[in-house]
Amino acid sequence: MWHPLYRPVVDITNYVMLEQGQPMHAFDLSKIEGGIVVRMAEQDEKLTLLDGNEAKLNANTLVIADHNKALAIAGVFGGEDSGVTTETTDVLLESAFFAPDFIRGRARSYGLHTDSSMRFERGVDFALQHKAMERATELLVEICGGDVAPINGQEFADNLPSQNKVELRRTKLDRLLGYAIPDADVVEILERLGCDVETNDNGWSAVSPSWRFDIAIEEDLVEEVGRIFGYNNIPNQAPIASLTMNDHQEAAQPLKRVRDLLVDRGYHEAVTYSFVEPEQQKLIVPDVEPLILPFPISAEMSAMRLQLLQGLLNTVVYNQKRQQPRVRLFESGLRFIPEVGAENGMRQEMMLAGVISGSRSEEHWDIETNTVDFFDLKGDLEAILELTCNEKAYSFSATKHPALHPGQAAAIIVDGKEVGVIGTVHPELERKFGLNGRTIVFEIEWSAIDTRVLPEAVAVSKFPANRRDIALVVDENVASGDVVAACAANGGDLLTDAKLFDVYQGKGVEEGKKSLAIALTLQSVERTLEEADIASAVDAVVTAVAEKFDATLRD
Repeated sequence: MWHPLYRPVVDITNYVMLEQGQPMHAFDLSKIEGGIVVRMAEQDEKLTLLDGNEAKLNANTLVIADHNKALAIAGVFGGEDSGVTTETTDVLLESAFFAPDFIRGRARSYGLHTDSSMRFERGVDFALQHKAMERATELLVEICGGDVAPINGQEFADNLPSQNKVELRRTKLDRLLGYAIPDADVVEILERLGCDVETNDNGWSAVSPSWRFDIAIEEDLVEEVGRIFGYNNIPNQAPIASLTMNDHQEAAQPLKRVRDLLVDRGYHEAVTYSFVEPEQQKLIVPDVEPLILPFPISAEMSAMRLQLLQGLLNTVVYNQKRQQPRVRLFESGLRFIPEVGAENGMRQEMMLAGVISGSRSEEHWDIETNTVDFFDLKGDLEAILELTCNEKAYSFSATKHPALHPGQAAAIIVDGKEVGVIGTVHPELERKFGLNGRTIVFEIEWSAIDTRVLPEAVAVSKFPANRRDIALVVDENVASGDVVAACAANGGDLLTDAKLFDVYQGKGVEEGKKSLAIALTLQSVERTLEEADIASAVDAVVTAVAEKFDATLRD
């Protein structure tokens, strides 16, 4: 191994480092005032190094010093003032063990990289110092001549690393290697590694040598035995494993499926913090007190969230401020509801939420730019609901919500239970959040849509379908969805579909009323329908809505 030559004393210490693995340093004894002290540096203490550069020391740096000044950065680099020269007649050799934690990173902090620091950072044999000192002294006398003084050693045994005693079990060795190495070979290998080995009923006890501080656990010994024995000497054995079928519930609706659907519809997934600003959260959920963190990251993140909308709305604002006016986001995550009797006083519920804002489509020269509205998001939400349940299992009902615009908010009903909300953000909330333009949101309990109705095979009718359109005049405050649901419920077996395709208010319709145009589709799987069959079903629908909503047919 090549190493640059300097002068005999320095060359000898470098040679011993390469031969023995022990870094050493030589001082000019005549330049040392008083005794040698090992201490931490004073903050901003100055030391001129052997390369002529001046280092301003930090208080976490270990130094070799005399009674008046620092002489060297311990384990890293010597000082110029105490270094040996061609005029040196008295030499003080230093051979020491420094704990890696006291050396690691110190050289880099001063822009240094030395052979000494590299070895001390990785660990040096703590029993090697006396042997290295004797070897260096032998070479120094042989090459340079002179008289030798006694070795002055200082040892703090309590601070030295301990030689680890590790138990190696026969069963563990065989299981990890997949092969039973003979006992005699195991003992021979461990002894060749320098371990003191004792055999016991379960296997062996091995005390690691001082230079193998990396042997600390049983797996370390297994690795060494396998390495020395030779992995190529371990015969190949095909693993024996039984094949098992994973349980698959066909009705389970994976969250990934819903995520993929939303991504396919142009949404991006957001992940926001579960910690939110409590005063801002009150604007959305004013009637529930959240869990307040005793040691929050900041005041703006001091409450556990009761909903996902707050994080999404703040994300919309963040994007709008960065010239991204068209935003479509969704998030799935937990909300945390304080509840007496729940585990840790808190009920955790998985939620799914979404938000849209800006234009309905990407900017394009051939597409008219329109702003998103309530029905854009409702259509996306219906696509999610149709993944999990049939069309008759969910509905929307007008509701009031503190965060949503009056008249533009609806409760999400699944199997007769309110499980979420959808609507346009309230103008006052838009102002307080700093939103730019109309923003529509939804939030729904994941447990309401995490299972799906298994599809049933139904024969497609070979007979023609018949469509009849009716225009019903009702009070303007009657929900259109309720009228359509009533039509579907009273049309009998021949009515296969009822769809609202137009809402009209104006000339020809009395003030305070609205006209709902509904398409009724009738079909039989057994025969072609007669006009009398169709008329009977339509009359049943008209009679039912007239009784329930005081509806009349529009002329």
